[in-house]
Amino acid sequence: MSRIPSETHVAVLMGGLSSEREVSLVSGRECAKALRAAGFRVTEVDAGRDLAAVLTELKPDVAFNALHGVWGEDGCVQGVLETLGLPYTHSGVLASALAMDKDKSKAVLKAAGVAVPGGGLFDRHEVARRHVIDPPYVVKPNAEGSSVGVYLIREGSNDFATEVGAPDWTYGDEVMVEPYVAGQELCVTVLGEATGPRALTVTDITPTKGFYDYEAKYAPGGSTHKLPAELPPAIFERCLREAEAAHRAMGCRGVSRSDFRYDATRDVLVLLEVNTQPGMTPTSLAPEQAAHMGMPFQDLVRWMVEDASCRR
Repeated sequence: MSRIPSETHVAVLMGGLSSEREVSLVSGRECAKALRAAGFRVTEVDAGRDLAAVLTELKPDVAFNALHGVWGEDGCVQGVLETLGLPYTHSGVLASALAMDKDKSKAVLKAAGVAVPGGGLFDRHEVARRHVIDPPYVVKPNAEGSSVGVYLIREGSNDFATEVGAPDWTYGDEVMVEPYVAGQELCVTVLGEATGPRALTVTDITPTKGFYDYEAKYAPGGSTHKLPAELPPAIFERCLREAEAAHRAMGCRGVSRSDFRYDATRDVLVLLEVNTQPGMTPTSLAPEQAAHMGMPFQDLVRWMVEDASCRR
């Protein structure tokens, strides 16, 4: 990868149309600040449905995609950027769309030999009125990120995930229901092309309260991070290799983050999902891992701009 001139004009795409808009705005501002410190010319773009027209007028050299959630993370914006012929960061159309669909991505990961939870897709109204699998289990939208709309139904509970049956539910009529895996919440950041990804390290995440939901991910003090995670060496190594295998199988580019659960009592490790647009906020995991491995935030975002391309 060749270094590109610091006068390169970078459009940082942020905000967007999804339920993760506020987090994306924080990610985008942090990235824009670091890119300016690295010497790039930066324009912050609050991405709306007029994005193509805005970028056509702006004429940046690179689009830094700091969007999260549907539209910005699921292949739609990537398709716009491909049509414009504008180099961009992170994964391309296919990998982005695939990773956003939990059911389809699990099928791809399983075929690649990566251990994933069981369960499957169910009608949300059925899930709201009965246990479709034995508790404990997790209910979540099939195509959302950042633990939006996630519910944990505990063992022995007489309650159901009634919220998913509400009229104001906006995350689709099918929801993913998976057996809950107790134990440690782990993540691994991967950098690189699908053909040669490099896993950084493993972080052990402990929510301050409850489980690792939206608040635990983004609220200051919502969770504590231990890196490197204290794990049996074989499990630590397996996390790294399976994150790389997932990055390859999904066809990811740039930065991805794989989230795992490890139950030491049963020696069970499963990969929950692959994130093609990891958060870039002050509490985010990918920048923290990169810094731990000797790659400060400013260097990380520079690397991402240098890695940008079309046809990803």
